[in-house]
Amino acid sequence: MDGRTLYLDNCAACHGVELEGQPDWMARLSNGRLPAPPHDETGHTWHHSDAQLFRIVKEGLASIAPGYETDMPAFGATMTDTEITAVLDYIKSTWPDRVRESQAQRSQ
Repeated sequence: MDGRTLYLDNCAACHGVELEGQPDWMARLSNGRLPAPPHDETGHTWHHSDAQLFRIVKEGLASIAPGYETDMPAFGATMTDTEITAVLDYIKSTWPDRVRESQAQRSQ
């Protein structure tokens, strides 16, 4: 399966078909959690290294931010490492060159 299909099947329900995230994603919900952020260039996904992104998807956000509560589940039990990497590669493929380059520098 390709990264886009995996993204649509596993991520788009919250992060949007066009990677747009949920409305008002920077404003906390009544439960204190933040809505799903966009994965396009307007969000902050590209602010994280490849290793951090992989770990967030596989183990959950608390794996890099202990105690942080989020509605996003860990996908390590339902997606293989190869599938997680394919999703991340798809997301990154949609970014403009300058954003991809900035994120690549964070991943070195």
